Amino acid sequence: MAIVDVTVIPIGTASPSVSEYVAEIHKVLDTYKRDGKIEFMLTPMNTIIEGELPVLFEVVQAIHEVPFAKGVQRVATNIRIDDRRDKKQRMVDKVASVEAKRKQEA
Repeated sequence: MAIVDVTVIPIGTASPSVSEYVAEIHKVLDTYKRDGKIEFMLTPMNTIIEGELPVLFEVVQAIHEVPFAKGVQRVATNIRIDDRRDKKQRMVDKVASVEAKRKQEA
């Protein structure tokens, strides 16, 4: 199981707002989630997606295409991959680990 931090940046849009594109991207993510292939989490700056690495590459390609389908001529997509193989760890586990340590220090 891997975790991908992804930001899709449409370039040259008529507005500085990109929420319209993010909403369309999340429709694609919802489809993969309904199929049981991924889990994902929207943050104010990016989207975190977890799943098997080959599927994540497929998902990243699919969401990279969304702004093009809406008429954008240039898209920059940034990805960062966390692929831990010594133990199975989900994104919620990573957050819970930090929260537990914060409570221990309080």
